[in-house]
Amino acid sequence: MNFRRIALVLLLVGGFWFVLSHLGTDGGFGVFANPANPQLELTEVSTQPKYLPQEQNNIAVYKRAMPSVVNITSTSVGLDFFYGLVPQQGQGSGFILDKAGHILTNYHVVAGAQNIEVQTWDKHRYKAVVIGRDRTHDLALLQIHAPNLHPAVLADSRNLQVGQIVYAIGNPFGLNGTMTSGIISAIRSVRGPVGAPIENAIQTDAAINPGNSGGPLLNSQGEVIGINSLIATNPNDQVPVEQSAGIGFAIPIDTAKAVLKDFQKYGHPMRPSLGVVTLPIGPYLAQQMNLGAQYGVLIEQVIPGGPAARAGLHGGSQTAYLGNQQIEIGGDLIIAMDGQQVASQQDISDIMNSHQPGDVITVTVLRDGRRMVFHVKLGVAGEQEV
Repeated sequence: MNFRRIALVLLLVGGFWFVLSHLGTDGGFGVFANPANPQLELTEVSTQPKYLPQEQNNIAVYKRAMPSVVNITSTSVGLDFFYGLVPQQGQGSGFILDKAGHILTNYHVVAGAQNIEVQTWDKHRYKAVVIGRDRTHDLALLQIHAPNLHPAVLADSRNLQVGQIVYAIGNPFGLNGTMTSGIISAIRSVRGPVGAPIENAIQTDAAINPGNSGGPLLNSQGEVIGINSLIATNPNDQVPVEQSAGIGFAIPIDTAKAVLKDFQKYGHPMRPSLGVVTLPIGPYLAQQMNLGAQYGVLIEQVIPGGPAARAGLHGGSQTAYLGNQQIEIGGDLIIAMDGQQVASQQDISDIMNSHQPGDVITVTVLRDGRRMVFHVKLGVAGEQEV
């Protein structure tokens, strides 16, 4: 009798095991199946897929540039609701220039800071001091003392082309080591954070957000062509949202190089200025505006009290739109400086780089179809705007 009972128990256990382990091979468990949790059969690759050529370049640019990018934390003292002193922190980015620990960033990243800390790519933190400030061009030169630094490779910002691929690396919203990509959307003159014009600013649709300020804008070789600085916001918004809208601006690296030379020679910036905000004009726009020339640089605004204003040059007198961009038309069209043809803002920059503040240059313009020559005594960039 005991043998029968043991055999019956073994038969029941064996049958239960058979139902669970065999009848469920088709994805279910027969009468015990849970249709909400079927057995999964995954299809997986046998080998790691190869990266596309564009992906390979993205990875190479990041690996090359990332060790030179730093995170900058600035601490200042503000007042709370009860006028008590409270610490306030801001974050930005920068990049290493040399083994001596010089770092380039935006002026607005460190403006008013009592304490500045730099974190390098290997997570080490160092105290930094500001050794050069250029409020007009929104540039600042810092220095840290640290071993094993990786300087960035600087290209030049001449002959940049709309459509070429660019990368931005920085610390948006405090997210260290973030890279975004896009293209150069335009090269234009824009007003900087303090209102002074920044010539040949690089417009890009690479995502730039708070915290990217001061970080490098790179070409497809991972070389620095600009310093990320501005984010365009909708002027009609009552409370502008400071985040990427696909329109960001970088200060051209050639401007930064010129400022760095001034720091070395004078200890402070000495960039010559005409005191104008300009718009490059090609044949199509020249015809539409009936300017009487096929090329030139249109003066949209003259800075009050600046060199151009004192010399009698005129800015725009009527608001118009170029696509979605608001422009001022009706101003003088610069066609030559010092006898050299001017067809772009880069031409103006090249001519200005051969001069110092206080030099007198000749500026040839078209005004209402008439050719006129003005003698302009160059000022110091920012002396009128600050």
